[in-house]
Amino acid sequence: MSGLIGKKLGMTRVFDERGRSVPVTVIQTGPCFVTAVRTKEQHGYDALQLGFEEKREKSVKKPERGIFEKIGIKPLRYLREFRTFVNVAGFKPGDVIKAEIFEGAKSVKVTGTSKGKGFQGVVKRHHFKGGPQTHGQSDRLRAPGSVGSSSYPSRVLKGLRMAGRMGGERVTVRNLKVVRVDAENNVVMVRGGIPGARDGVVIISR
Repeated sequence: MSGLIGKKLGMTRVFDERGRSVPVTVIQTGPCFVTAVRTKEQHGYDALQLGFEEKREKSVKKPERGIFEKIGIKPLRYLREFRTFVNVAGFKPGDVIKAEIFEGAKSVKVTGTSKGKGFQGVVKRHHFKGGPQTHGQSDRLRAPGSVGSSSYPSRVLKGLRMAGRMGGERVTVRNLKVVRVDAENNVVMVRGGIPGARDGVVIISR
């Protein structure tokens, strides 16, 4: 299995064998339930659809509820599909996959949704330096400067870096070192930060 759905619990620190402080992000990885199995013969590719975090049956529509009742599990809030290069014949709907699949892994990649920061200017959004505070430009410190070209092509080019909405995007961080795996509590600790706010849903993959 290549990955699991998880939730960012927050950041803390642990100490390595030499007593050095290591900043880590704590991720609740599962338990995830197999909700569907895709096979190459039937669907053209091998994959597992996983579900994470139970939700109230009251908030589940009847057709969706029937899918979970057929599998024999409670309704789940998040569903994601993981393409896998291993044989999916050993899996069936209703199976449980836990954090123990990350035991022995040296690094992982984590995909999440970055924090939304609303409408921001070019200094914060694109790290512009800004203009000088003197020579008659005391009010242009955080301004973007000229956005158009001169006589040619006499227009604002597409993709020009400007002020606008920042954050709230899908972000993947690769090669995060696995510091600790608590298989009993389905917790994985990775070195450094990951995208998103606390309690945000993430995809963690080997």
